[in-house]
Amino acid sequence: MWEPCLCRHAPMRKGGDDVVLMGEHHYAIDEKGRLSFPLRFREEMGDELIVTRWTDGCLAVFSQEQWAQMAQALAYKGVMKLNAVKRFLYSAAVQVKPDKQGRILLTAALRRHAGLQRQAVVAGVGTHAEIWDEQAWERLSETMDSTHIAEAMEEMGF
Repeated sequence: MWEPCLCRHAPMRKGGDDVVLMGEHHYAIDEKGRLSFPLRFREEMGDELIVTRWTDGCLAVFSQEQWAQMAQALAYKGVMKLNAVKRFLYSAAVQVKPDKQGRILLTAALRRHAGLQRQAVVAGVGTHAEIWDEQAWERLSETMDSTHIAEAMEEMGF
């Protein structure tokens, strides 16, 4: 059974383990492939971010610290499946730094992977952010059946 955490939480560190990204933010992608990235996320994740393709047809955005932790974890996993995961994540990964208007540049390959056209959703999903084509996000949201979510939460002990 799930019990609330009664511990004191340390202040958030930029890009650290204490960061919890949440919420959904809707933005337009400009003709150059730039997308606004939420100020709150930038404040919590730091100035340099890693964007790569992700599962379910979206993109993932990681802080430098979280990307380094993931790379370290990947270095110690089994070989066969690991090679495919490394190719999937690393070959498409780009380091981005938001410009003065808070926009990040998404490569054409990344936009293709996520089917990004004109409108996108940047969603906080705890440790990282996801970038979705707005229509794909709406379809996904429609399939989030509360019964299945409740069952999954119960299996995880919530």
